[in-house]
Amino acid sequence: MTTRRKFLTSGALAAGAATLAAPAAIAQSPIKWRMQTYAGTALGAEVVKPAIDAFNEIAQGQMEIELFYSDQLVPTSELFRAMQNGTIDAVQSDDDSMASPTEVTVFGGYFPLALRYSLDVPALFYNYGLDEIWKSEYAKVGVKHISAGSWDPCHFSMKEPVTKLDDLHGKRVFTFPTAGRFLAQFGVVPVTLPWEDIEIALQTGELDGVAWSGITEVYTASWARLAPYFLTNNISGAWIGHFFANMERWDAVPPHLQLLMQTCFEQSHYYRQHWYWAGEARLRVDGPETKLTSIPDAEWATVEAAAERFWDEIAAESETKAKVVQIFKNYNALMVKAGRPYRYT
Repeated sequence: MTTRRKFLTSGALAAGAATLAAPAAIAQSPIKWRMQTYAGTALGAEVVKPAIDAFNEIAQGQMEIELFYSDQLVPTSELFRAMQNGTIDAVQSDDDSMASPTEVTVFGGYFPLALRYSLDVPALFYNYGLDEIWKSEYAKVGVKHISAGSWDPCHFSMKEPVTKLDDLHGKRVFTFPTAGRFLAQFGVVPVTLPWEDIEIALQTGELDGVAWSGITEVYTASWARLAPYFLTNNISGAWIGHFFANMERWDAVPPHLQLLMQTCFEQSHYYRQHWYWAGEARLRVDGPETKLTSIPDAEWATVEAAAERFWDEIAAESETKAKVVQIFKNYNALMVKAGRPYRYT
């Protein structure tokens, strides 16, 4: 009994000591981010929400990204500043729309007639050096450039048919800042409004049309019925957009979650490529609310010539812009020499 009593006493004390010595397991709180996309709710449900949902599921509680759509937290034009100062953690947008103060901002969205197809975007970024330039420019202002991808081409969708350049004169058009700057020489009146207000502006007559997207988004955003005349001549064959993050917030994320984020965003880029590629063709042929119009090639050639002069104008503004413009020129020259299917001349 004495031996048993001594064992129980010493055993209990040892167990208690071990319990006191062992640190309590404290569950770590998940990392929480807020991301805002420049896309409205209808479009965002296709082009970004699946990637965020996938990330949150695979992260298994270690990190959670809360997604907000166009203008829900801050106006689109203030997205960069809000991300830079940490009001929001990450952004999906083009450089142009969010008014980022970098040397490459002018190339975001739709740089006039620089691209023919959606595959041109990743080819330029990951084979021609644009990715390094973007990462460097954004690092200077405290922002992580995560990745670039393409969206749809940019066409006019108008309330009245357009069959010649003069038909655009005086028309109030919702478009991107750089595209508006370029199109003004043809009499277009660029208008900037919150994305969610475009449908009402078309109804009230505040807008005569949009030059913001391809035909897929015209239908997704419910603009097709209000601006039914779709001009087949495009301003650009693809949109250049990106995922960005506040650099300090990015650096605080463990490497495996950074990699997961990059992987999910790359999947998002890939999804948009085939979603838009299929949608553009299908809706041109079967879209019930739109009619296709075209400006003759000979007349549209004057727009193409003006784009080349516009490129040179941009290149003269800084060394970095000149470098990007030269990459565009080199790439397009090679594509023309490569011939079909890369370029049709």
